[in-house]
Amino acid sequence: MPEDRSQERIEEDIAVHIFTASAALVGVCLTVIGLFRISDRLKDVSNVGQAFLALDALAFLVSCVLSYHALKTRRRKRQHKVESLADIVFLVALGMMAVACSLIAYELV
Repeated sequence: MPEDRSQERIEEDIAVHIFTASAALVGVCLTVIGLFRISDRLKDVSNVGQAFLALDALAFLVSCVLSYHALKTRRRKRQHKVESLADIVFLVALGMMAVACSLIAYELV
């Protein structure tokens, strides 16, 4: 029994971390989109970069909502599935952010 409770606690901690990180990264994506609007130097990359970051913000938002749902779900089997999905979406969104940053860095050089 103590091992089950410990595992449940770890999974809850993971969901909380995904929830907070994805919520913060939605804000980061939206901030960068705003910076694109301000900066004249990024005109060439702004359309592609904004599109990538807008999709990225949506992916982080989906991850955030899934993590929140996992925290609220009482059935353990469903909670595991939702947590796994939130984790996958979060990792895909991180990859998308790396691609967007690479595009921006390439255009600036």
